[in-house]
Amino acid sequence: MKTITITLAFFLFSWIAFSQNPAIYTEKSGEGNTLLLLPGFTTPGAVWEESIQHLEKQHSSIMVSYAGFNGLPAIEMPWYETIKKELRAYILKEKLNHFSIVGHSMGGMLAMELAAEFPEKIDKLILVDALPCMRALMMPGVPSTAIQYESAYNQQMLQQNDSAIAAMANLMAQNMTNNKSKINDLTQWGIEADRETFVYGYTDLLKVDLRPSLKDIKAKTIILGADFPDREIVLKNFEEQFLHLKEKSIVLAPDSKHFIMFDQPEWFYDQLNDFLSQ
Repeated sequence: MKTITITLAFFLFSWIAFSQNPAIYTEKSGEGNTLLLLPGFTTPGAVWEESIQHLEKQHSSIMVSYAGFNGLPAIEMPWYETIKKELRAYILKEKLNHFSIVGHSMGGMLAMELAAEFPEKIDKLILVDALPCMRALMMPGVPSTAIQYESAYNQQMLQQNDSAIAAMANLMAQNMTNNKSKINDLTQWGIEADRETFVYGYTDLLKVDLRPSLKDIKAKTIILGADFPDREIVLKNFEEQFLHLKEKSIVLAPDSKHFIMFDQPEWFYDQLNDFLSQ
């Protein structure tokens, strides 16, 4: 009986601890028009620091970081939905209006979700190598119902030792940037990620399909894509996935992988400043 009581107390404590952790963390700087900056999966809000430093006009920049990454406490699942819920609450609490969002990868997905829900509040979207449906590209033909937390692959990932995770994180980093000086940062962010957040959070992303809601977005949008691995294939995929987004332009960065702001920083800053000034 004592063992059962201790076990129940442990699970209750764990549940309370998880439920009390925030899903998002924000860092504000500057004054002017509001710019919300959303990073991609495993990356902290600090990934945008250099971009903020190169803004030509003054902005009130808000960098967002996510629970479970970069040493921040984890939260219970569903991870992505909780992140989205807290971002929505933050926008309402801070009374953000007529603002712009920059979102990389998963951050771009969140940007699309928010723009569809708040079409009158969000004026511009800068989507950096982001897609409304990752699953359609990575697992074509697989329905969202087939993507589950308790899969054999996920269990294998959860059981990997630290050296295997480090090797995987390094390989992923090399495939996502040409900038060798950034590979260590990307690798460390992958290694430091809470394991369940990494595994189950990515499962959440694979279930998301925002293509039907693109028609609800009114924000003027620029989609900045990487031309890796093949420019024509990449462009075709963007055009197909963003078919129902009304006001958009698609521009591909030359000689770039997923982290465009690392591989082509000056090109990226030019695109960002030009679009925000329009």
